[in-house]
Amino acid sequence: MDSAIFFSTFGLIFLAELGDKTQLAAMALALRYPWQRIFVGIAAAFVVLNLAAVLVGKVLFLLLPIFWVTLVSGLLFLYFGYSTLRHACDSEDDDAGPPPTAATAARTAFIMIFMAELGDKTQLVTASQAAQHSESLAGMGQVFAGSTLALWLVSLLGIFAGKQLVRFIPPCWIHRTAGVMFLVFGAMALWKLKGM
Repeated sequence: MDSAIFFSTFGLIFLAELGDKTQLAAMALALRYPWQRIFVGIAAAFVVLNLAAVLVGKVLFLLLPIFWVTLVSGLLFLYFGYSTLRHACDSEDDDAGPPPTAATAARTAFIMIFMAELGDKTQLVTASQAAQHSESLAGMGQVFAGSTLALWLVSLLGIFAGKQLVRFIPPCWIHRTAGVMFLVFGAMALWKLKGM
């Protein structure tokens, strides 16, 4: 079995996602929830997205018009931006309620990443790579594995970068910055609808 397909897909996806909204979202989520909980949601979202890209490819985008995917994604980012800004400077010892459960953290991460990445460039690249290597199940498996592992690694880098930032920058300012970035991502997604 030729591992070139795995490594070329891994490298392509890893470089495409460095510094992208997924990594920034992982960073922001890591400031609010324990990293293990959000990684479960992020990892599950990428497994589903990459399975869809590899198995369904272009048919997915016929079934789910990109207009609606972009609209929902934009609105979710606006909501997460508003929510993040609203609670940006809440102190950790506030008695605002019980801490989030593992299911809540994983579900939030899954929804956020799934909607942000559905129809995004990396999913299209994964679908394209799978189409190029669709003559064998092994080739498609290598595309899936390379893409999924690259996205997991980029997300983990974002999570741990977020954890390190807290040592130098007050969490309140990091949350404010993340909230503004989410609002910008949401506005950009809705702006793209004008051209559709």
